[in-house]
Amino acid sequence: MSLKVSVPYISIMFVIITALLAAQLGYLEAAELREDDPSFVSIGVGSYDFNRKKEKGAEVRLEYRSGRKFFGFKPFTSVALTNTSQGFIGAGILVDLHFGRRLVATPSFAPNYYWGGNKKLDLGHELEFRSQLEIAYRLDNRSRIGLALSHYSNASLGDANPGTETATFYFSIPIK
Repeated sequence: MSLKVSVPYISIMFVIITALLAAQLGYLEAAELREDDPSFVSIGVGSYDFNRKKEKGAEVRLEYRSGRKFFGFKPFTSVALTNTSQGFIGAGILVDLHFGRRLVATPSFAPNYYWGGNKKLDLGHELEFRSQLEIAYRLDNRSRIGLALSHYSNASLGDANPGTETATFYFSIPIK
């Protein structure tokens, strides 16, 4: 049995490995930034249900992101409201991954209490889980400007689990 590997596959793997190594070097250089990260108040404005478009609208978020770390994770709380009469209140964990002085990737996860819903889009349960990835640019004063993609899902706790996505523009203000 012979293993055939195409040239495009090798090229793609080379690009991925090179990008991962470069990112890791930037991550190591940013160690001092990770240690001195403050708490943030984050304000977000985004496009709710932009992907499936069953109940497309606007979503506004307000979050408190603690600077304290517990086993590498930071707690956060959030409240989000849509112009489609839906809302979320939640608390969860996040981790800031610094790549160099300016770039910060922030994956997060939080259970949320959900209310609202209608014939067009009902997320199917009062408990919804939000997973999110934000990529932000860090300014000199530690403020951040970022873009995030998030997904709300009830993990099949309800009879229906349509889920939805939000694309959000964030401005994070450091507090300390």
